[in-house]
Amino acid sequence: MYLTADTIDDLLNKVYRRLLRKRGAGDIVPTKGTNTEIYGALLLLKNPRARLSQSERKNTVFSCLGEFLWYLSGSNKLDFIQYYIKSYSEFSDDNETIFGAYGPRLFGSDKAPNQVQNVIETLRASSTSRRAAIQLYHGEDLAQNLEKRRKDLPCTCTLQFTVRDHQLHAMVMMRSNDAFMGLPHDIFAFTMLQELIARSLGVEVGQYKHAVGSLHLYATDIQSVLDYLDEGYQERVLMPHMPAEDPWPTVAKVLEAERMVRQGKQPELDQLPSYWADLARLLQVYRYSRKGARQADREKLADIKAQMTTDVYDLHIAKRQRQAPMPVPSTPLLFDGAALDARQPASADSNKR
Repeated sequence: MYLTADTIDDLLNKVYRRLLRKRGAGDIVPTKGTNTEIYGALLLLKNPRARLSQSERKNTVFSCLGEFLWYLSGSNKLDFIQYYIKSYSEFSDDNETIFGAYGPRLFGSDKAPNQVQNVIETLRASSTSRRAAIQLYHGEDLAQNLEKRRKDLPCTCTLQFTVRDHQLHAMVMMRSNDAFMGLPHDIFAFTMLQELIARSLGVEVGQYKHAVGSLHLYATDIQSVLDYLDEGYQERVLMPHMPAEDPWPTVAKVLEAERMVRQGKQPELDQLPSYWADLARLLQVYRYSRKGARQADREKLADIKAQMTTDVYDLHIAKRQRQAPMPVPSTPLLFDGAALDARQPASADSNKR
């Protein structure tokens, strides 16, 4: 199967419709539950900066950004990523780390090289090189899994980067990909990495190709997919261009800002380029709209939105503003003489994640 689209929403629409047509005939029952599978898929995203879904159902910029920064940090710690995606706890063998975490595999550890830096140096030395590849799924992963059942192995096998006509193209090979939960996150993270490497090389961002062995949709997500499709086609929105400079010194500052926000501290964002400062502000929006946030923090959301230098993220911020938990008043609210239970959500949308 080969599908091509200009934006992530256009691509998801095509993927989901194709998977729904295969229901029944393409069903398998692996360890994680019944799903409909397309075996052997190649997806082409023509504009990798159109990586953010604009739908109500899939505009998951906060979890996508959090997961990407987890990768960039080189961390395998569960508490970091669980702050953004609670379900990661299901994939930890020791309740502290994630065995298949991409960060150490991409950016190195005591036992592994910095593969991202090696790719950059390879393409700097020879822009037409075909050796600029990263391997995330290793042979020893499967061997270790046979000895001790691992809860998480990398779904991504390789990433390859090539420069052609002054553009950096990326091709990612996945052994397995959950089309509803995983695919939007993977495309976000890998196209962001593609743009980081392009900026490191001083070239433009080319096309993004995503090849998958088993592209599947779980039966438990079918209704969510139908709801997504019912929204119709979305506005075509692109993230701004990353600044045309060496990004890595700024990335280190963004990671420090992320750590501070996650710990409830206030980072200094004035020294960050507007592109990166806006992403750090999104982290603040997420912090101040989480369950248990103080009323004083919730009231900061409008101010943060006003500080953004682009309206690209307005839809995502507005959704968090609607979902921000309301404080429970000490006395009942009165409406037309009747007491209302302040603990009830204002609408069915209030508890939606």
